[in-house]
Amino acid sequence: MIAFGGAGCACSSSAGRQRRHSFSVKLATLFSPLLVTFPGLTRMASDMIVYWGSGSPPCWRILLCLEEKALQGYQQKLLSMEKQEHKSAAVIEINPRGQLPAFRHGEHVINESLGAVLYLENQFKAQGTKLMPEAAAEQAVVLQRMFEVPTLHQKSVSVIMYTWIVPEAERHESAVTRNKQALGEELKLWEGYLAKLGSGSYIAGKNFTLADVVFFPNLAFCFRFGLSYDKYPHLSAYYSLVKERPSVQASWPPHWKESDGAQEVLKDI
Repeated sequence: MIAFGGAGCACSSSAGRQRRHSFSVKLATLFSPLLVTFPGLTRMASDMIVYWGSGSPPCWRILLCLEEKALQGYQQKLLSMEKQEHKSAAVIEINPRGQLPAFRHGEHVINESLGAVLYLENQFKAQGTKLMPEAAAEQAVVLQRMFEVPTLHQKSVSVIMYTWIVPEAERHESAVTRNKQALGEELKLWEGYLAKLGSGSYIAGKNFTLADVVFFPNLAFCFRFGLSYDKYPHLSAYYSLVKERPSVQASWPPHWKESDGAQEVLKDI
């Protein structure tokens, strides 16, 4: 620990004062970028609140981005959708649709997860992980992959929710088959993206970006519901790589930690 001044300093001569001044200047030069960058971050993060549901990919995206941007100190409230807590007055005030996530930074409300993560990266570019590259060509890939993810989300939910919501006796086999085929074709696209990038790559290239912040929660969601690791080796390797990031571990869905899920809805995709 560095002590700044104090009664223990015995230098009283002019030369001593000069040395102390020189040392202070060097310290100021060394630490000033940190002092400029960090003091307001705790305050700014404390102005943030996110209402979220465990295991929801859109909610997870915001939490993951907050962790990657090192914005500790934000307020967060885990709600139970089964108990309809997302329809509370506190959530409706931020998100009139009564949906999660509900995210506010000061007076700014951004409930759509893709908009929220873009906002966080733009507002805190110099903080934490740089999630958007500077080069136009690389930006284009990141943005393209980001905005492809909702298609994966919709197709995976169509399979999972149909199986959950519709009683087995009322299901139409043709609808089940059609939904599963559509999801399988979608997953093959993502498998192909990673195959072209090569081993150890992230979803938009060599660096972890906003594309990963958006994509990974949906992929984890699929594996949670039984997607085969063997059928999608590149997606499996990517999943194993990203899963170990501190930000992912810090934001991992709490109820997933309590059980492995043992879901097999997507096992034959």
